[in-house]
Amino acid sequence: MRQTTVLFAVFAVFAMFKSVHDTAASAQTNAPKAAPSSTPYVLAYDKDGSLVLPYQYREWIYLTSGLGMSYSAMGPAMQISANFDNVFVNPEAYRSFLTHGTWPDKTVMVLEVRHAQSKGSINKSGHYQGDLAGMEIHLKDEARFPGKWAFFDVDKNEKGNLIPQIADCYSCHAQHAAVDTTFVQFYPTLLAIAKQKNTLSPAYLKEIQTPDAAK
Repeated sequence: MRQTTVLFAVFAVFAMFKSVHDTAASAQTNAPKAAPSSTPYVLAYDKDGSLVLPYQYREWIYLTSGLGMSYSAMGPAMQISANFDNVFVNPEAYRSFLTHGTWPDKTVMVLEVRHAQSKGSINKSGHYQGDLAGMEIHLKDEARFPGKWAFFDVDKNEKGNLIPQIADCYSCHAQHAAVDTTFVQFYPTLLAIAKQKNTLSPAYLKEIQTPDAAK
């Protein structure tokens, strides 16, 4: 009888561990796939010029978040429907920026836009981030693009579509960006580096000296 009790206990423990293992394996199978953070993203394009997306971008370096940011005047309706935007950059480019104060070739920045929510769970005031609303990518590929940098819009089919060079985003970044056509002025941890390395653009320095010029 004692032997039977011991065997039953052993089988019960084994069954418990198997159940835990199966549950973990199932969760891992259903989890979103992401490349290991130790695997650098390599810029690549498909045959029609669309960007191969960096699905592991949320493992990259987080630079900043904005809420309802706009570079033109916003009406009340736009202010109410404001979104969050989060900016991530590939680690290799980030480390280079810390050393040189500017961006190397093959820099990839991801702008992730998420809906702002105010009602949910125990929240009583303020806003928190919700579902993904859109995504854009700003990258530096000197051999491929005449201006070195390019913008891509990510559509609902997860396809990175090149934004034409005539789009306003190119001229806006060229005229107002703090460092190498990127809005480092909104990245608080990097702005100090750019000041220290003396890499702030003349256009940006002129703007902060004469704020009305940017309006």
